[in-house]
Amino acid sequence: MSIKPSDLNLDQNSLTSRDVTYASIVALVAWTLSVFDFILFGTLLPEMAKTFGWSTAQMANIATWVAVGTFVISLTVGPLTDYLGRKKALIVTTSGVAVSSGLTALSIFIPSSIYVVLVRALSGFGYSEQAVNTTYLSELYDDKKRGLLYSFIQGGWPIGVMLASIVTALLEPLIQWQGMFAVGIIPAIIIVLLGIKLKESPRFLHLKHVRTLMRQGKQEEAEAYGRAHGINTERSTGFTYAQLFSRQDGSMRTTLFLGLAFMLNWFAIEVFNVLATTVLTEGKHINFGNSLWLLVLANAVGYAGYVFHGWLGDRIGRRETIAIGWILGGLAFAAMLYVANGYWSVLIFQSIGSFFLNGPYSALFVFMSESYATRMRGTGTAFINAMGPIGGILGALVFSILVSTNMGVLAAALIGGALPLTLSGLVILATRRIEPGKSLEELAA
Repeated sequence: MSIKPSDLNLDQNSLTSRDVTYASIVALVAWTLSVFDFILFGTLLPEMAKTFGWSTAQMANIATWVAVGTFVISLTVGPLTDYLGRKKALIVTTSGVAVSSGLTALSIFIPSSIYVVLVRALSGFGYSEQAVNTTYLSELYDDKKRGLLYSFIQGGWPIGVMLASIVTALLEPLIQWQGMFAVGIIPAIIIVLLGIKLKESPRFLHLKHVRTLMRQGKQEEAEAYGRAHGINTERSTGFTYAQLFSRQDGSMRTTLFLGLAFMLNWFAIEVFNVLATTVLTEGKHINFGNSLWLLVLANAVGYAGYVFHGWLGDRIGRRETIAIGWILGGLAFAAMLYVANGYWSVLIFQSIGSFFLNGPYSALFVFMSESYATRMRGTGTAFINAMGPIGGILGALVFSILVSTNMGVLAAALIGGALPLTLSGLVILATRRIEPGKSLEELAA
């Protein structure tokens, strides 16, 4: 039986401002929760190691293999988003957080490093929740305010980081590490239930209708409907990963340079976010307690960076906004390492660096979603997003090698963090420029 557009509720006007607001709230909380779980594992890994008797080398190996597993799981999220839908993908990724967190809590009864690696690999669903968010919300938001609106959602990263730190400090002494992971199941289940009431993206429903018509053999009707809604019917049924590397429409260039820029940027994320306390304590000789407060303040400034870069990208273009931010971030961190002397000067340059390192991510994820057509938007954003853990592994490896050569922490942070950050800003300029304010129909078919 033929499915009519009206049966799928394809009318854009059927999506009210209340629906968009609700979707934004659910996406923000889902992303904050995903970050909470993602950060929680790194925070509690030393406590797990004490319980199971793991050495420092074993912890490092476990963290590395978890990152590899996260990468593999992340690759599945793109096709899921493009074939099952944005709404279902959001529910699945959030469910993945609950499952991963719950199974991690059960590791107290299964003291196996292999088991921990396998269940933590499922956190790749939570990590990829941001890719689903940008695919979904970019198709809902107003064309001229897409970056600004999404910036508030992407800001769930610093919120999740600070929440994980605070909750761990308050509850871990009472319920221990396994209790912390068990607690994480409850909010994840709540978000899954809230996600059921979300409305699907009209852009995806148009694509779904075209695919349905083509399966029914109604080629002419599918082509006419596709032309009316900016959908390339010739390529709407092809394998999305193959299309990411197609030269025909420039997708290969987009994928290669976006992926390289994102991977290089994660070198800096690893050095100045994950290994920040090491850089500050050993490199700048700031005591551990002060370094933690410094990072909290820097994260607060970083949230303002999300909003600023989201707003700026709507005006001058997202590619240019990202490039300028990352280049300035590299210079700020270099100044923090070699110019700043004393707590307050380090705080200033660390905050500026965080502002320009983390802030452009609000523009970056919208830029990803605009760079790919509807038929492969989820796959494109998820694939580029999956380059993050790979960059993190390489960044940690490079930093460790440089430190082991007696180069010193400051030089290692400069070469392994600040320099790749600046390079990522230059590499992003090799991607296609996208004029701000354009509708997704105008940007890509």
